Amino acid sequence: MPAGGKGSRTNCSPSTPQKVPNRLINEKSPYLLQHAYNPVDWYPWGQEAFDKARKENKPIFLSVGYSTCHWCHMMEEESFQNEEIGRLLSEDFVSVKVDREERPDVDKVYMTFVQPFVGGTYFPLEDGLTRVGFRTVLLRIREQWKQNKNTLLENSQRVTAALLARSEISMGDRQLPPSGATMNSRCFQQLDEGYDEEYGGFAEAPKFPTPVILSFLFSYWLSHRLTQDGSRAQQMALHTLKMMANGGIRDHVGQGFHRYSTDRQWHIPHFEKMLYDQAQLAVAYSQAFQISGDEFYSDVARGILQYVARNLSHRSGGFCSAEDADSPPERGMQPKEGAFYVWTVKEVQQLLSEPVPGATEPLTSGQLLMKHYGLTEAGNISPSQDPKGELHGRNVLTVRYSLELTAARFGLDVEAVRTLLNTGLEKLFQARKHRPRPHLDSKMLASWNGLMVSGFAVTGAVLGLERLINYATNGAKFLKRHMFDVASGRLMRTCYAGSGGTVEHSNPPCWGFLEDYAFVVRGLLDLYEASQESSWLEWALRLQDAQDRLFWDSQGGGYFCSEAELGAGLPLRLKDDQDGAEPSANSVSAHNLLRLHGFTGHKDWMDKCVSLLTAFSERLRRVPVALPEMVRALSAHQQTLKQIVICGDPQAKDTKALLQCVHSIYIPNKVLILANGDPSSFLSRQLPFLSTLQRLEDRATAYVCENQACSMPITEPCELRKLLHQ
Repeated sequence: MPAGGKGSRTNCSPSTPQKVPNRLINEKSPYLLQHAYNPVDWYPWGQEAFDKARKENKPIFLSVGYSTCHWCHMMEEESFQNEEIGRLLSEDFVSVKVDREERPDVDKVYMTFVQPFVGGTYFPLEDGLTRVGFRTVLLRIREQWKQNKNTLLENSQRVTAALLARSEISMGDRQLPPSGATMNSRCFQQLDEGYDEEYGGFAEAPKFPTPVILSFLFSYWLSHRLTQDGSRAQQMALHTLKMMANGGIRDHVGQGFHRYSTDRQWHIPHFEKMLYDQAQLAVAYSQAFQISGDEFYSDVARGILQYVARNLSHRSGGFCSAEDADSPPERGMQPKEGAFYVWTVKEVQQLLSEPVPGATEPLTSGQLLMKHYGLTEAGNISPSQDPKGELHGRNVLTVRYSLELTAARFGLDVEAVRTLLNTGLEKLFQARKHRPRPHLDSKMLASWNGLMVSGFAVTGAVLGLERLINYATNGAKFLKRHMFDVASGRLMRTCYAGSGGTVEHSNPPCWGFLEDYAFVVRGLLDLYEASQESSWLEWALRLQDAQDRLFWDSQGGGYFCSEAELGAGLPLRLKDDQDGAEPSANSVSAHNLLRLHGFTGHKDWMDKCVSLLTAFSERLRRVPVALPEMVRALSAHQQTLKQIVICGDPQAKDTKALLQCVHSIYIPNKVLILANGDPSSFLSRQLPFLSTLQRLEDRATAYVCENQACSMPITEPCELRKLLHQ
């Protein structure tokens, strides 16, 4: 599908009365193209806009968003399509549009930087009781710029200096990072205090799935298994994952997870679906399965990847960024939030009218499904969660009872109920295909594709499903073919779905940021462990070298978020210091450096890891809960990694049995190495000790090595399992 063309929102298409496009029509970003017919003289981020602002002595109006953002759509419909606002912005400002997913550095800097001037997420057009309207905001800024320009500029310089000081992350005179055990314990205590006992999660509302927290809790459990805190950490993570999977934040009909829940119960979601959530949640549910053995979690992981394969995969092997929250209830209508996903009782009754045999009372399969998923005649969405009244009388599916309770309520067999519900959901899925789909943001980002390679590789390895590992392999091939510049060794940040399944790039290309390298390297390391194809490991090493060259702070330690040249128009060059919806690229890099050291023995990467963790010492000590992924890396560094070496023929059954044994166990702090006996192989050249490890009686043999000492040879999966569980 052409990027931003037919997939754009109904009211943004060239068929609207405002026929004359602005200069955004020449961009590739679906978000910028959505604004190409606004009556605003928009500029893309770049020197042309800055020069114009300087020459005409005008402030820059910076608008940052992305194509599936609900509040961005609201601003566009109410303000940016308004002729008067268009005139005001074009005459008194230089208006710049930025796709935050293309330029995360601009977004991060200006989120840090709104204090000296004015900023906000959403302004209604007109003044209301509690909010100042957008027109008023613009008029006030125009007035301030005319009357108090010098004061504003002085304030701006003072705030810039303060922000530069506050945002500096460096080793200073520290030699070593803080104690992993202390940070681990403090992070756990902070999470424990904020935990929602009843519904899981770590806030009241809105509630976001935060995989970095769940990942931390699983790691904490592993190193504290015999303590009360350890079992508490496991219970908090598993309960949260179960409540999320039963809630309306999960799409029970088409699978995958929505962006966040607007309520404490995970019931009513903000309906947008993001690639990075699917990628990380697939890993979290796979880990929950490894730890608990409960197939509920593996089913959820499989469902997530089924959704991604069906709806976010591109013919090239890459993965698209997101699906919108809004869509037209029927063709030609104005988009409404959640229209694609919600149901009336009448619709369900008509679709599922067949009687259920053997029930203790007259029952249709529709009534059974409505009982189990909490659908009501009046709709199960409260007016407080539907301020615009768009969802009145509609329902979000959310599991209200266990299968056993639903079966007991109607005197039915549990398996019969499971089958009836699955059949019912499949019928709803088929019916939903006839609704207008939400807009697809067909932009492909290297970073999120890296996360998705991990999602498919890890889940495929844990569940022993080759077809999932194939998706990961195709994703990595896509990254190498379309998002890697061989001449410079650099990654590109973005490419776009063109017509007929082609892939297009902007000119000049948008080069990668730190997160692109960090997430792709992680994906490649996960793919190597899942597939044992050493070419992915070799490419990971090359990309890590490029990352070190482009982003490493040789004075202060740690990595900057952007290349020095890329940030030329920005007042700050930041190091991201928060694990949020996505992990911070520095946290992921700390893990990558540890793993790469485990795969190669290169001391430089271990030294960099220590410097990075030391640079973030102050932040880790102050609020470890802001960096749970980095706390995990700190613990892994101080506990040392296990090198699990399998000597054998990759195609042989006994080799595969030992590999599958390793994949079935939750061991976050490990590297898994296949030694095929060839001393000239890539890994044997990196780690000469591999050639000393022999097969026992010509059978596939495992060794577990730690601190340069290896275990006795093991040939039986059950013996290996026992050793790895110690």
